Amino acid sequence: MPEDTAARIEPIDIQTEMKDSFLEYAMSVIVSRALPDVRDGLKPVHRRILYSMYDSGIRPGTPFRKSARVVGDVMGWFHPHSNDAIYDAMVRLGQDFASRYPLVEPQGNFGTVDDPPAAMRYTEARLAQIAMHMLESIDEETVNFVDNYSGERQQPTVLPARFPNLLVNGSTGIAVGMATNIAPHNLTEVSDAVLHALDNPDATAADLTEFIKGPDFPTGAYIVGTKGLTDALLTGRGSVRMRAVTDVEEVRKNKTAIIVTEVPYQVSIDRILTKIADLVKDKVVTGISDLRNESNRHGIRIVIELKKDAIPQVVLNQLFKHTQLEESFSVNAVALVDDVPRTLNIADMVHHYIAHQLEVIERRTAYRLRKAEERSHIVEGLLIALDNIDEVIKIIRGSDDTAVARAALMSAFSLSEVQANHILDMPLRRLTALETGKLREEFEDLAKQIKGFKAILKSEKKRREIVADELGAIKEKFGDARRSRIIPDEGEMSLEDLIADEELVVSVTARGYVKATRASIYKSQGRGGRGVRGAKVKEDDLIELVVHTTAHSYLLFFTNKGKVYRTRAHQLPIKERTAQGVMVQSVLPMEPDERIQAIIDTRDYETSRYLVAFTRSGQVKRTKFSDYDSRTSVLIAI
Repeated sequence: MPEDTAARIEPIDIQTEMKDSFLEYAMSVIVSRALPDVRDGLKPVHRRILYSMYDSGIRPGTPFRKSARVVGDVMGWFHPHSNDAIYDAMVRLGQDFASRYPLVEPQGNFGTVDDPPAAMRYTEARLAQIAMHMLESIDEETVNFVDNYSGERQQPTVLPARFPNLLVNGSTGIAVGMATNIAPHNLTEVSDAVLHALDNPDATAADLTEFIKGPDFPTGAYIVGTKGLTDALLTGRGSVRMRAVTDVEEVRKNKTAIIVTEVPYQVSIDRILTKIADLVKDKVVTGISDLRNESNRHGIRIVIELKKDAIPQVVLNQLFKHTQLEESFSVNAVALVDDVPRTLNIADMVHHYIAHQLEVIERRTAYRLRKAEERSHIVEGLLIALDNIDEVIKIIRGSDDTAVARAALMSAFSLSEVQANHILDMPLRRLTALETGKLREEFEDLAKQIKGFKAILKSEKKRREIVADELGAIKEKFGDARRSRIIPDEGEMSLEDLIADEELVVSVTARGYVKATRASIYKSQGRGGRGVRGAKVKEDDLIELVVHTTAHSYLLFFTNKGKVYRTRAHQLPIKERTAQGVMVQSVLPMEPDERIQAIIDTRDYETSRYLVAFTRSGQVKRTKFSDYDSRTSVLIAI
């Protein structure tokens, strides 16, 4: 190795280098990619998309532009990463089922709950009306700008965000060692909370729950209960239960169906349909006869047709339990505060937003004050010139060049260089009485503006009033009603709550057929009655076991292999009096050569202390009866 090369090699400890490099990578992902800023609620890619579209003039009222053009501009100027990642981020900003208040107005196929969008060369986009309020006053030095990755252009570190986007549209992201999942909320409710906090700077999260009732998801659906909801609002962590909106309709004569019109947020309809089909196939849900998806561009409509004897509420309860028709949204409200990730409750987010808005108003006012003072200075010079127009003309005509004229004017009337330059550039039409009058009116108006701007800068109360007025205008323009209705949690409903606890007669034949029959079928008969047939069995079969029980009771089936199977009586097939029944293996997970030897029914495992079992070979075993109260459907009894 050449000596000069060897001299440049610096030995390092690999453990130290790995630790430092990983920390740098982790912080880069946290700060520059995965987590939103508490002030504007945007991650860097979303901020760059919005600013690039604004900077390129792709605004409301202008023609739509190809998505590929937008993605190319963002990637070329601000975000040197995958074009697919940029396109996916832009699409999400424009999907009304993903964003509560879309910031991008789409044209073309931007996808559905289940289907991806068309390729970027086919779709078009422009900024939505509400997005302009995210960028409002950005040209008035309201936020800081930094160089882009190449140093060729400037990009904002945060947007002015004239409405609380973090709460309104939420955010999702996975960083290194942490993640965020912030639910969207209703703009009207959030605005009311901010307005309250503006008047009450010490407002707590509990105070703000009077205004923010909970998340408001783009897809609607119900929010069940308030326990997890309250935790999420007060602590920034909690689980919100969402439930599909359903109705029971008669789709045709004597045919009832469950109609699903709204599904939980971020849930795939195809996945729901597949799961329901699997449940029917596996006989977990037995009351469904047909299933179809009639959803279209006008809305969601899933039709679940029921069998004639099915109870709609029972089927619904099973579907809520086993499918994503009921799902949870885990809130983990992590956002960047001064580039540091923090878990925030609603009060934290509202107060940080207000602090950002007060700074935006202060910087905007300072900018406008400077511009007004600069213009007032120029107008004052023009008025001095007009009041002394004859002498001004004489000085200009007597000067050899512009520089001499400028110096002479500055000396004669105590003007600044800026004022003298504007006098020299003044067109002759300014000499008319009308133009002179306009200048005097402008000078007086500028004086009032300057006084007003200075008053705003001196008073935080005035700045708070401005924030309130401007947010109130946005609320009036874009505020709407809640989509997600909050319903009380009446506790987890079990099947037994929906099934009558009627008396049943359970029978098992020698060949392994089992059935349950309503006891009301067996009417008492008077003296001399001939009886009724209890079951229709084959010639080589006979009824071996009969138990009189109730629908809510547990049945313990003991087999010749020492196993015991447990089920509720109502889970057995309810058959007519003369029906044969079904093979027991279709109801219980028994082996083909396994036979039922005994049945015990019980409602309470504490009613009996022990169960004693005897075998043909003379073995005996005593077991606590409560040991059979197990979630497992099969146990080894002996």
